[in-house]
Amino acid sequence: MKPRKKVILITDGDESAKKAVQHVAKEIGGRCISSSAGNPSVLGGQELVDLIHKTPYDPILVMFDDCGYKMEGPGEQALRYVASDPTVEVIGAIAVASHTHFAEWTKVDVSIDRFGNLTEFGVDKNGLQDIELGRIDGDTVYILDELEIPIVVGVGDIGKMGGFDTVEKGSPITRKAVELILERRG
Repeated sequence: MKPRKKVILITDGDESAKKAVQHVAKEIGGRCISSSAGNPSVLGGQELVDLIHKTPYDPILVMFDDCGYKMEGPGEQALRYVASDPTVEVIGAIAVASHTHFAEWTKVDVSIDRFGNLTEFGVDKNGLQDIELGRIDGDTVYILDELEIPIVVGVGDIGKMGGFDTVEKGSPITRKAVELILERRG
């Protein structure tokens, strides 16, 4: 039996997120499934699992985005499928804050603010500490509570956060979130 592919789920997929996630994947020696980006996600779960298995390195960073769909949209459907596939080992998730219209939220184990500080509170889209303890508001996030994920890290809007997470600056918050998941995995 082949070893399961190690995957980090990321609940964002717009162009800024794609650039940041690609950059971080390259920096850590992993891979990003670039075609998983989209606002909303366009690839289904089985297509993503097939791409995951074609990827020669891990961890594999996979993006999911609902573009504000009410209830379970295409990003969440694909995320559920990938996380439930027995040939994939989800080692963590990055829950991305947004200004959602439908007040979706999820529990997080820890958040990283735009200054790189770990906090037990959630963060908002700009990466600023929120008032909610252990939860984050966003799009494509509520499904994370339904899945068995070892660690969920909350962050602001990937590749943005008021200029603190741009690719030009090395996407330091996204990188720190990925490194934290890898560190906790052992």
